[in-house]
Amino acid sequence: MVESKSRAPHFYVETEVRMAAALERIAALAADDPKPPTVTALLARACAKALLEHPRLNARWIDDEPVPADEVNLGIAVALEDGLIAPALRGAEALDVRETAVRLRDLAERARTGKLKPAELSDSTFTLSNLGMFDVTRFTAIIVPPQVAIMATGKIVERLVLVDGGVESVPFLSATVSADHRAVDGADVAAFLGSFAASLQEPVELDG
Repeated sequence: MVESKSRAPHFYVETEVRMAAALERIAALAADDPKPPTVTALLARACAKALLEHPRLNARWIDDEPVPADEVNLGIAVALEDGLIAPALRGAEALDVRETAVRLRDLAERARTGKLKPAELSDSTFTLSNLGMFDVTRFTAIIVPPQVAIMATGKIVERLVLVDGGVESVPFLSATVSADHRAVDGADVAAFLGSFAASLQEPVELDG
């Protein structure tokens, strides 16, 4: 982390995502599933889909240049008693929301019991760090080398907004990407976040 912060020129781009449709989708999936997908699973699925559309962020910095990855191996930050680990959800782009949820539960359990495979600890191409289960609204994360970007998400918060001349309570999620300016620029990250937000606002598209 010290090497990443001192060598990679970090910059940060943040957006806020309306989450009403995403929460409704999770509720619908929970109707017939004793272990329904979590918000993290939905975020991971949306992230993987967005990375397919914006492959410059799904890359590694190797030998002084960005090397695009062939698949989305999405690192998922997992808190352990003695620190943080971010094992890879390999081939995340090919998973639907339910499959993502099942794989995430398995990955988290094996992370906590020390049963991860070596490739799961070294092959991540992008990382998602979600602190939405804590009282954290937003934060920035340090890029995990040799990756070129990481996304940090906080808890969903309700805000009063003007809608058609009236006031409504709308759930929002803060998402902040830390990126390596050697590999990508602000326009790249903004486009990625736009796709990420759009998927969460039309979450049925994430089922396939």
